[in-house]
Amino acid sequence: MKLFRNLRQSLIKEGNLKRYLLYALGEILLVMIGISLAFQVDNWNEDRIKRNAEIQYYENIRVQITDDKELILEMVEFNNDFKAQFSYANTLIETNNRDHMDSLGSIVRNLTQYSDFDRQGNIYETMVNSGQIKLLRNQEIIDRIRTLEEKYLYINRMENIHYDAMISHTITSITPILKFSDASVQRPELLFHYEFQNLLLSLVHIMNEKDKVYHQAIAEIDRINALINDELNTN
Repeated sequence: MKLFRNLRQSLIKEGNLKRYLLYALGEILLVMIGISLAFQVDNWNEDRIKRNAEIQYYENIRVQITDDKELILEMVEFNNDFKAQFSYANTLIETNNRDHMDSLGSIVRNLTQYSDFDRQGNIYETMVNSGQIKLLRNQEIIDRIRTLEEKYLYINRMENIHYDAMISHTITSITPILKFSDASVQRPELLFHYEFQNLLLSLVHIMNEKDKVYHQAIAEIDRINALINDELNTN
């Protein structure tokens, strides 16, 4: 700065207006360049901070939905295991096969079992309310998360339907048929009645719908994780 001041004073003493104006213009340009560089550095630092926050949030989402996937897979296995039992029971009832009454009794007692993912958290709503959604620049990830939340809501709705059917219809239907302590069939005529078979088929239908939406949610989680992995790999 001292050098510039001495040069400016020297030009003033010389009375060379043209050279002085050129010098002044150059000095102004240097100041403008310095200010511009400072702004660029600040913007770069701010972008870097935002990007790091975005990456961290992607990682948090990946951990959360991966945990969800593991739980859903457990629900799929649980749901399909009992659905297979109920379908087998329906076959025995449909064919009036009374040679496996002990197995039927055990299966009928299991009609009170149902898978329950019960996902209460809302990733998308949390992002909006916290303002963190502004950090995410990948709109496809945001859209997929919203779709996943819709699948979770559908899962919860089907699980509630299953629970209501179990409380309102299943328990009252099997109570006269079965002795719960040892799963022995007390009134086989009720067990092989079409009304009980209708109940059994209704439960299987609900469980088929649950299995369908479970797999839809898993597929959506896989898509989101693939998109997040792309974002992390390009960081």
